[in-house]
Amino acid sequence: MTKYFKFTGLLFLPFFTMCKQKETKNNFDFELKKEPAIYFKSFVDCNMAEVWVGDTFRIFPGKFGEDPLWGYSNELKYASGKNAEEVFNKKYEDFKEPTMPMNVKPNEAGLHGAVWFETVYQDKKDVSGKTLYVLYHNENYPLTFPYNSKTGKGYIDKNWPQGLTGAKTPAAVCRIGIMKSTNGGLSWENKGIILEDNQERMILKPHNNSVTFAGGVGDPSAVASGDYLYIFYGEYGYPGTYDPQTFNAEKEQAGQCISMARIKLSDLDNPTGKAKRFDGKAFNANYDGIGKPIESIQISKSEGGGPSSDSISKYYWGPSVSWNHYLKAWVMLMAKSEGASWKGTSIYISFNKHPILEENNSQDWTTPKLILSKPGHTIWYPSLQPIGDDIATKLKYTSLQLGEQARLFYKDQTKDTAVYTSEYSIKFKK
Repeated sequence: MTKYFKFTGLLFLPFFTMCKQKETKNNFDFELKKEPAIYFKSFVDCNMAEVWVGDTFRIFPGKFGEDPLWGYSNELKYASGKNAEEVFNKKYEDFKEPTMPMNVKPNEAGLHGAVWFETVYQDKKDVSGKTLYVLYHNENYPLTFPYNSKTGKGYIDKNWPQGLTGAKTPAAVCRIGIMKSTNGGLSWENKGIILEDNQERMILKPHNNSVTFAGGVGDPSAVASGDYLYIFYGEYGYPGTYDPQTFNAEKEQAGQCISMARIKLSDLDNPTGKAKRFDGKAFNANYDGIGKPIESIQISKSEGGGPSSDSISKYYWGPSVSWNHYLKAWVMLMAKSEGASWKGTSIYISFNKHPILEENNSQDWTTPKLILSKPGHTIWYPSLQPIGDDIATKLKYTSLQLGEQARLFYKDQTKDTAVYTSEYSIKFKK
């Protein structure tokens, strides 16, 4: 997840079905317009979690917790204001630290590793708007979360792949969890992990040379539809038990890219293990089981697609999903990895026209279409934001629900700089 330093996230498709990317189309379109740049003043390396608490717009960027590679972080902040434009232009000193649950010792039950807030769900039963559930990305290592034979959780430091800071550093494993706040996000309680891959699915040496993750699920976005919170995330693990003697790159690719799971809204107070992954027919796979990615978003082998453990593979990752009131459709932005350490120069978009997500339509996403390419840059974590729009402020839009136009934000990195910025507005057409 902390990727700003990269230059120095059982049903299998038969292997032959990966030869051609499944085409799904609709009539939606968009246009970009160059705008005066907005440069975000606080640290961002994830989706932008945000919410309206009464008449206050509040965001939660940054990173919190233990990280043996980069050191302990207190960069998870929040900022508040009268609308999105005011908050996105706040100075660094205007950001505050929420009260967070502390990390526990490696062999204790509780919060391990670092967390990044990705999406906020606001409990509709609380008229004050202060009861919030946040979906977080979590990263660990064999050092912070060692394997426990009694629980089957944790990781074994053997043949572990390389991490981001050099040959002797370990790769991380990502998981997805939920925290709760009852005071509008000023303090948080950890509720537990809802999606993860276990040790047997970690992709190890000699096959993992991507300098990304050893495996796991992460970089999520989530939207509420009906009685469920639908979770979109990157799948980085092996779709089965990894064995270096039987490893198959095509099998790995068939089980990876952007996947979906869902959890009942009524389970958010006690969510551990309650999410179910889409298994190709329905949301039946366990929270730590094997699901099936969204087929229309997988990149075919003929177009350079491949497993995430391979340093030259192309795949989409880092989804950001929103409901668009103008299009009456769901919109997904994503980055495209085109090399080691998630390097990629482009952002893509996909649509789903079904207002209520259900098992029979949740996978009906259009083939990703290019929004923006910046050769010489690495761009990722794209999102749409309701900035510079009085109607959006009146309707209390966030990155989860938007209208005809919005600002396009993304993390933009060159060899020497890394900023979270917006240089364009986007206008949708139908």
